[in-house]
Amino acid sequence: MVWIDLKRVPVALTIAGSDSGGGAGIQADLKTFAALGVHGTVAITSITAQNTKEVRAVQDVSVDVIKAQIEAVVSDIGVDAAKTGMLHTSEIIEAVSEEISRYKIPLVVDPVMIAKSGAPLLKEDAVGSLIRSLLPVAKVVTPNAREAEVLAGVKVKSVEDARRAARLIADMGPEGVIVKGGHTEGSESIDILFYQGDFIELRAPRLESRNTHGTGCSFSAAITAELAKGKDLREAFRVAKDLVTHAIMYGIPVGKGHGPLNPMASLYNESERYSTLMRVVEAVRILEGIEDARKIAPEVGINVAMSLPYARDSYDVAAVPGRIHLVGRKLKATSYPEFGASDHLARYILTSRLYDREIRAAINIAYSDENLERLSSMGLKVSWYDRREEPGEVKAREGATIPWGVRVAVERAGRVPDAIFHRGDWGKEPMIVLLGRDAVSLAEVVRSIA
Repeated sequence: MVWIDLKRVPVALTIAGSDSGGGAGIQADLKTFAALGVHGTVAITSITAQNTKEVRAVQDVSVDVIKAQIEAVVSDIGVDAAKTGMLHTSEIIEAVSEEISRYKIPLVVDPVMIAKSGAPLLKEDAVGSLIRSLLPVAKVVTPNAREAEVLAGVKVKSVEDARRAARLIADMGPEGVIVKGGHTEGSESIDILFYQGDFIELRAPRLESRNTHGTGCSFSAAITAELAKGKDLREAFRVAKDLVTHAIMYGIPVGKGHGPLNPMASLYNESERYSTLMRVVEAVRILEGIEDARKIAPEVGINVAMSLPYARDSYDVAAVPGRIHLVGRKLKATSYPEFGASDHLARYILTSRLYDREIRAAINIAYSDENLERLSSMGLKVSWYDRREEPGEVKAREGATIPWGVRVAVERAGRVPDAIFHRGDWGKEPMIVLLGRDAVSLAEVVRSIA
């Protein structure tokens, strides 16, 4: 037998509590490590009985067993970076600090104090131990605004407050401080890193979602994973911000309270990239096989698009660059499909997904009463919007017309329709856009219409 010497996989260790609901704690950490290509190991500090609504019980693991878990992992597997989560008592904090100091492991401290449900996860008398014993051995500490208030002793309501708190916490010993902006005011979530005397701000739109359980855990776990790969803290910060924003956008709607975010969303996207592109290729083949496409081809050409399952922007949507044009009676694609090739259909898909996550595909065809009648005769739900009714502030914003039109059509239909049409405007050709789950299925519908 020949053994292949593969490069060692980066290893991260989470020293945290277990969440029986699978949304936070070591469960969130391990999913995040896996999403970023890092092998995850654990030292469980507490076992919690919790779901999306409440923490029902907490059982702390003995200090000796916590230390034994860390020693077992380090002595055999090795650890490139570690993070802490729920450290319920002073005794646990002191023990973890002792082990981290012994093994000189780069440490990310997530100062978990209160669960999403409001249950305390750090005893009040343990805050002093956290400040005294753990922060001085940390590479970076990642409090949210409320936790930063407790650590720094100042109110954190604004970006300037967060900067002040970061400086005060940095004086307690950690190399870097990240004050997260999820609980501050404003339309953006602004996270601030204070590191080596400089500030870095990362901004993202504030997402309205109840599926945010485990956000802090995944954020600190992402930083840990990137540090385990040897990345600089600044770069790790950017990766974590991006991953968590995406994970909240596609949070998992389970339970009756705060559902978990989805740190695997980016990984699932990558795994679907090739198959999504191939579905668009197959849809193009069907369209090019239509014997007479003159009644369905608009002057600007047809395009067919399909998004990744967790799409964020047009670069997660595959389409045909230059579109598909009529050559005689037949359709001919001008190029091979690729991602980011159609802002037009991407806006239809991405806006529709705000109402129905199953929508992933779109095809535009020529507007005509005959085509509308055929769609209706096939039992498809058709809705519309009138470009002449578009508000001035919408028309003035580049790229805002289609999202506005889709919202109008959805409200009119009561759901995402199977097709949306408009009758054009000055310089705009009338159009029908078909929406669905799969590009190939939509292409079959178009072939039936033709």
